[in-house]
Amino acid sequence: MHEASVFRPPHAAAGQSLSALPTPALLIELDAFEANLARMAELAERAGVALRPHAKAHKSVAIAQRQVDAGAVGICCQKLSEAYPFAAAGIGSIHLSNEFVGADKAAMAAELARHARLSICVDDVRQVSQVGAAAARAGVRIAVLPEVDVGQGRCGVANDDALLALVDAIDAEAALDFGGVQGYHGGIQHIEAWAQRREAAQRAAEATAGYLRALERRGLRCPVVTGGGTGTAEFDLESGVYTEIQPGSYLFLDGHYGSLEWEGALRPLHSLFVASTVMSAARAGVAVCDVGLKSVAVDSGLPHVWPRDADGALEYVAANDEHGVLSVTGADSRDLLGERLWLVPGHCDPTANLHDAYACVRGERVEAVWAIEARGLSR
Repeated sequence: MHEASVFRPPHAAAGQSLSALPTPALLIELDAFEANLARMAELAERAGVALRPHAKAHKSVAIAQRQVDAGAVGICCQKLSEAYPFAAAGIGSIHLSNEFVGADKAAMAAELARHARLSICVDDVRQVSQVGAAAARAGVRIAVLPEVDVGQGRCGVANDDALLALVDAIDAEAALDFGGVQGYHGGIQHIEAWAQRREAAQRAAEATAGYLRALERRGLRCPVVTGGGTGTAEFDLESGVYTEIQPGSYLFLDGHYGSLEWEGALRPLHSLFVASTVMSAARAGVAVCDVGLKSVAVDSGLPHVWPRDADGALEYVAANDEHGVLSVTGADSRDLLGERLWLVPGHCDPTANLHDAYACVRGERVEAVWAIEARGLSR
């Protein structure tokens, strides 16, 4: 019997026309992407604040390198394993903006510190002792930033005494350096109204400044004050509190961020899309595309068809594993069979984690394909 090999079907390829692109596919529209990249870098430079973008938004070495080339001082990662591809690719400065605990995780941090300038967050002295022991065994140095709670009620110490206890614990570890403070409030990033978001960002900055005053009373200099995000970036830059900011989604402007009011100088553009094909139109008023839960995240809302139709003639109304159900009004749904649609995902970070690569498009062609090396790396 003849033995045939079955090969995994190819992803997009540079030079490919959009009409030939296999779907579902994760797209970056390069003109908008490059405008977003340049604008945030310009605003940070103008404010004299370092830009340390969050790589959890894209998980791609190619994108991180472009951010560094545009002036970023390094990147943030949310998990230790997520940072590994970036360290391996030569990204020289990585901040772990999330806590971790356990000897196995501390050993991972020490290994990362062999390959990049690593800083981490802590909010408990036991985390400090674990990573201090691992760093000493590995012969590396790690910068440690206590995280302070500035209103979210998630991670971070909530009073001056706890902060000072962490600083003392860091000082007692020979392989650790006090690297500064992180004060991040993720909950305020998505406040819709511009004025209310600004007020919330000011309160978070004031809370951060209060912790800094506690350090000053002890005669301690805080080398880095890091925090902020896409929704509050302009306010964080003008606050006078932060020495660096950590926006991530600004590159893409997903659907949820796109629903916010943008009245300042940032005004990012939609650049991330999921390409889809209408694969079924058997029922009147309904079309079904090939982008479901395994291709787009819906935790921050269902995707919307781009460009938006003012009359709502084509609306994504339900997601199943591999089906996206579309409501069709004012047209014969049967005419849509085989149509290509661009969908704006509600949340870029988990959507990127569902794909192996970005097809980067300009005009009607794929210009490049960028791997998503940190996909699935959540330890």
